[in-house]
Amino acid sequence: MIIERIWPNNKWRNFHYLIACEDTGQAVAVDPLDWKYCLNVAKSLGLTITHILNTHEHLDHIGGNEELRVATGARLLAHTGARETIKGIDQGISHGDVLKIGRRLELQFLDTPGHTRTHLCVLAHGDTPALICGDTLFNAGAGNCHNGGDVGLLYETFVNQFSQLSDKTTIHPGHDYLERNLAFTLNREPDNVAARLLLERAQFSSGATAPVTTLGEERITNTFFRLQNPQIIAGLRSSFPNFPETPDAKTIFMHLRALRNQW
Repeated sequence: MIIERIWPNNKWRNFHYLIACEDTGQAVAVDPLDWKYCLNVAKSLGLTITHILNTHEHLDHIGGNEELRVATGARLLAHTGARETIKGIDQGISHGDVLKIGRRLELQFLDTPGHTRTHLCVLAHGDTPALICGDTLFNAGAGNCHNGGDVGLLYETFVNQFSQLSDKTTIHPGHDYLERNLAFTLNREPDNVAARLLLERAQFSSGATAPVTTLGEERITNTFFRLQNPQIIAGLRSSFPNFPETPDAKTIFMHLRALRNQW
């Protein structure tokens, strides 16, 4: 399995991805806004783009679809519920669907609402599993819910889906927000040594060279996985005067997301 992270260095700090079968060179381009750059990288690596995948419908993820499809003849894949918001879908994807590319690449699709209601993540199976997670899960953070999302659904995605994945799973989000997210973690949990060490690494690299985390690392550095941490709960009680004495996990998650919206 080949996963090539592409950094177009745009104002939105997008990542694009090529996921390819190393035997055949057949590849999926994920959220290829800068479609020319994606195509040039594919050619330089000897890859052939056969499919385009959109994790969700926001313009900074779908804006290069048509041009790349014209250039390659690739089939467009997206959430089956996104046909009204993403033009030209060739194949609607539902939770649990599996796509085989080339001889050995297998992609499993997860229906992961929250950032939007029709959001997909992709679990790529290989020696090391990889999660291409769009704007749902970020390195050290969680997606916002400003434009068509729902924070309650985002919580359910974290608890019911991401919690089931292996610690070894590498995390490949739609944007590089790592440094800012770690600063938020440390604001909520100043004693988090792992987050502080990761922030030191992140400060010396960003974009093309940003660290790739694993889900195991996320579980010790990402506030949105650490909902029972006493320091986090105490901080929320200070920030929200009416915060419950014994809050449930969903309440903690939603209040953290509300704080991050203002961060």
